[in-house]
Amino acid sequence: MIDVKLILDQADAVKEKLKFRLKDPSSLDRICELYNEKRAAQAKADQLRNQKKLISREIGAAKAKGGDASEPMKKVDELSRELETLETTEKEIGAKVEALLLLVPNIPQDGVPAGADESSNQEIKRWGEPRRFDFKPLPHFEISEKLGILDFERGAKISGSGFTLYHGLGSRLERALFNFMLDTHGASGYEEKFVPFMVSGESLRGTGQLPKFQEDLYKLEGENLYMNPTAEVPLTNMYRDEILAESELPIRVTAYAPSFRKEAGSYGKDTRGIIRQHQFNKVELVKFTRPEDSETEHQTMLEEAEKILKLLNLPYRVLILSQGDMGFSASKCYDVEVWLPSLGNYKEISSVSNCLDFQARRANIKFRRESTGKPEFVHTLNGSGLAVGRTVVAVLENYQQPDGSVIVPEALVPYMGGLKRIEKNK
Repeated sequence: MIDVKLILDQADAVKEKLKFRLKDPSSLDRICELYNEKRAAQAKADQLRNQKKLISREIGAAKAKGGDASEPMKKVDELSRELETLETTEKEIGAKVEALLLLVPNIPQDGVPAGADESSNQEIKRWGEPRRFDFKPLPHFEISEKLGILDFERGAKISGSGFTLYHGLGSRLERALFNFMLDTHGASGYEEKFVPFMVSGESLRGTGQLPKFQEDLYKLEGENLYMNPTAEVPLTNMYRDEILAESELPIRVTAYAPSFRKEAGSYGKDTRGIIRQHQFNKVELVKFTRPEDSETEHQTMLEEAEKILKLLNLPYRVLILSQGDMGFSASKCYDVEVWLPSLGNYKEISSVSNCLDFQARRANIKFRRESTGKPEFVHTLNGSGLAVGRTVVAVLENYQQPDGSVIVPEALVPYMGGLKRIEKNK
């Protein structure tokens, strides 16, 4: 969450920064009103505590002299009851302030394009030339059905729409890709983790999925557990409520995990194939850095996500997202989009975000500055490195052959047991 002091001191400036991100700017005014009520309750409570302390001294002095202390004792009881009421009020107001703060998105960094949606995103880079086909390229769902490697009907029979059953070399390709990604990121200095596939409500609040995106999550009935929507959640929450040593930073971690999302509000989009699924695999990158290092680390994380596409020789472009198109927790975000021949266009395959101290405040993740000895909030960054299913799509479409087979990218051949071509699954 953003620092409440920033809202109190610069409410108008914060409103302007969030004009494309916050649907109800009046919530900031309400935060200020409630916080002032909380301050008033605190001041009154402090006053009563001082009165109580003084009267308690009078009681002690009266008893020491053998006098009657019944009246001042009654007054202390009255003050105690009034103080208890004030303390309850203070806690209730504080809870209301926090509930509103949890719904306020991160403030965009300077230089992030102004705009309410994807139409204001700015392309900053392209790499690779889209392949020119001498035949009409097929979409991945037709390629995979002819090869017998993806089964959409049986996936739907097992679990419903938005789930896919992989067969044979389709399974092998998916596994090859996430192993290749993990090895590549490990060689770049990321420590691999194997994370739980279920996460608590506290963890989801820490990274910003709750309470804002409750409807997009799969919750276990009767449990404070949710199916993991992204490995960003368990990786970031490893250090929730901890103070790290400055010498430990930056911390770079990566993990493969299946992700589970209801995709609420996206019905009708990418309904065929595996571009948009309720369950999909992803390799995630997460960093914890000092504030002064996060911008540099953001750039290197982007390069690390791009590296996977370069090694697979898949054309892509990079966009810097507008203020209104960024994720809730991001202060600056790049999207990496891979070329898909069936669309004749690019499709998102990774988002790389710098969250500054937004998640660290929610999850209470700090480091101790060596020069001062004082704890400060870390900056957190996250990115897909990459979405595995969409990488399968890109490989199938970009490497398809006239006979229906698919060439295996050279970097993946060792992970496919030396197989260089995917042919019809027998």
